[in-house]
Amino acid sequence: MKLLIAIPALNEEESIAEIIERTLNAIDHLIANSPLDAVDVTVISDGSTDATVEIASKYLDSIHLIVFEKNKGYGAAIKEAWHQSDAELLSFLDADGTCDPLFFTDLCNLIIEKDSDIVLGSRLNKNSEMPLIRRVGNSIFAFLLSFLSSKSTKDTASGMRVIQRKSLAEIMPLPDGLHFTPAMSARAVLHEDLKIDEIDMPYKEREGESKLSVWKDGLRFLKVILESSFLYRPDRLFEAFALILLVIGISILSLPAFYYIKNGSLEEWMIYRLITGNLLGILFLLFLVGSFISKRIIRISLLKNQDPIRIEGGIIYRFFSSNYPIYLAGIITIIGIYLIKDSLFDKLTLGTTDEHWSRYLTMSFFVSAAFILILSKIIDYILNLVQARVKYLRSDLFSTYKNSPGKFV
Repeated sequence: MKLLIAIPALNEEESIAEIIERTLNAIDHLIANSPLDAVDVTVISDGSTDATVEIASKYLDSIHLIVFEKNKGYGAAIKEAWHQSDAELLSFLDADGTCDPLFFTDLCNLIIEKDSDIVLGSRLNKNSEMPLIRRVGNSIFAFLLSFLSSKSTKDTASGMRVIQRKSLAEIMPLPDGLHFTPAMSARAVLHEDLKIDEIDMPYKEREGESKLSVWKDGLRFLKVILESSFLYRPDRLFEAFALILLVIGISILSLPAFYYIKNGSLEEWMIYRLITGNLLGILFLLFLVGSFISKRIIRISLLKNQDPIRIEGGIIYRFFSSNYPIYLAGIITIIGIYLIKDSLFDKLTLGTTDEHWSRYLTMSFFVSAAFILILSKIIDYILNLVQARVKYLRSDLFSTYKNSPGKFV
């Protein structure tokens, strides 16, 4: 099994020689203490304007050197090195001297032992020299990812990790810039078919000036995490918004509700609260339906694992997958009509009605909610048909029919 170590470098003349030598010196240790039988090292100069290329060229008998004439980005450099390699395990190492190449031994052993798709070295430990502000930023991103998924990682932007080549297609495309690493972490954590593990590693303060802008790159990191969330787990975001709307709606409607329980009527000025509560209630239900539909679409189109147990997980998902929405739609429609039945009778027989507006507002909410529930089941039915078709297109039977015309049975 071969490991490729990619070392992206942008104006790293102060540290490039040391990191190349440390990496080359670690190869024998890596092969002797892991399942590896070969290790390749590729240095990528990402538009360097100092002596980085000249210094790295001195090691051409032991490394592969890729030179970008213009800066393409941290991620672009790593991806190019991976593209030019045939290694089963792909990795990268920052050229700033902050990470120890010997630690690839632990990472390679872990990825084989646990059959992980990605393993990374976590810099967030007591032996790390990471600056406080970057510790805080990484902790925030890690918390956000944990909230949005059922998996977690402590160090979303670690510059030292190992990836199985066979798993690479599941996380591509990845960005070209410094947000390459948090994008990879986010997709691995949020992707239900991928397994990511991490292990604490020693980390030193970098040599030379950092290329990372705390605020600019921090916003990029946040952006890629949110994009990955919308790609793989939009249901969590929808459910979070739904919960917020529910809390606001309850707070707005609590006063009219208690007043009605106590007095059996409502004040005229409370119409504003009921209209707002009506709107928030409809939006709450729409976000829940959005959570269900988005999860179904993603699992049909992106995920290979179609295990029914996993697909049916979650209270909201199980509810909308069942026939309960139809039953509930029928019940609340009946309740809505019942609230204004006397008014309808008066209107039909007398041509006028003096029913209080609050009953019509409540009725409109129930009927609107019923139609949304029915629509969710119609879309669910359509997606069932799509899922059956996609399953067939992915099956061996489809391949057999496609490649053997005239042999249908």
